[in-house]
Amino acid sequence: MLRVAAVVEQCWHRVPGGTAVSTVRTLEALADRGDVDVVGVSARHRRAPPADLTPPGPVRAVPLPRPVLYDAWHYLRWPSVTRFTGAVDIVHAVGGAVPPPGSAALVVTVNDLAFRRRPEHFTKRGVRFFNRALDLTRASARIVLAPSEATAADCAAAGLDPERIRVVPLGVEAGAVDPAEVQRVRARYRLPEVFVLWVGTVEPRKNLPGLLAAMARTDTEAPLVLAGPDGWGVDLGALLASASSQVRRLGPVPARDLAGLYAAARLFAFPSLLEGFGLPVLEAMARGTPVVTSSTTATAEICDDPAGLVDPADADALAAAIDRVIGDDAEHARRSAAAMARARRFSWAATAAGVRAGYEDALS
Repeated sequence: MLRVAAVVEQCWHRVPGGTAVSTVRTLEALADRGDVDVVGVSARHRRAPPADLTPPGPVRAVPLPRPVLYDAWHYLRWPSVTRFTGAVDIVHAVGGAVPPPGSAALVVTVNDLAFRRRPEHFTKRGVRFFNRALDLTRASARIVLAPSEATAADCAAAGLDPERIRVVPLGVEAGAVDPAEVQRVRARYRLPEVFVLWVGTVEPRKNLPGLLAAMARTDTEAPLVLAGPDGWGVDLGALLASASSQVRRLGPVPARDLAGLYAAARLFAFPSLLEGFGLPVLEAMARGTPVVTSSTTATAEICDDPAGLVDPADADALAAAIDRVIGDDAEHARRSAAAMARARRFSWAATAAGVRAGYEDALS
């Protein structure tokens, strides 16, 4: 039995994103194994995180607000995590901040290095924060976990020792959705029978302008449905006001509705410019929804189907890929079956096994 202190502060972020989702699902799968005892670590909060992002097991709060805690960890290397958790074998930094591990072994999950590839998409403070986290990871992490080969390559290019990097893909719960659930979600959001879906946090690297440009060039009249919270760096109101195709914006969607939403869509379009993994792509595939996504980032590792991969900067190619699925029932059926079969190769149990192996390597 290994005792692990895992940073779970991302569950309280204004925009938790895929980082918080993957953290909670991974920790749940680790708890299910029975050979890892995880205690979470967070900043001080007056409220609990959202119900669907509540970490399993106990969470120990450091009595500092998040900005102060992050700066103290990064620049003072204080306070020690074990002061609040007790002795642990592993300190696992998951969401960006890298705490001092004390006498424990430090394992760091690097979700992506987007701040290095596209610093213009981040604030100056954000770039500073992530660069400091990278420096600390380079200096102190015994093992670095990356969710994709693309992110592992970025880590190596950033100076992290390749021998310390382990690729551990994220997971998903695959399977068909009850038709009644699909109809419930369709009715709740007043969705048409045929629509193109996008799910994510609104931010520059998600390439929504490129997707809207492509939708304007398609032959279909199916609307584009956008689901997810506001993020940063994109004036979505102005973008939608200038859109020449039908667009429906749902805003944040509760986790309980996501499976039905994915299953209701005719197609999932996700032409992101840069992803560390691309969890929404896998979630859509797990519900049998054909995907069109980027050939130039980590999402190509998930989709693994040339028919669904396009250059995200090529609006014409993206439009043609969308039309092929929308207008061809046989192609839709083929891609739907292939998507679900591919998604079954990913599971949170496999993710937990990879993380557990990383812990063992960190202690060897």
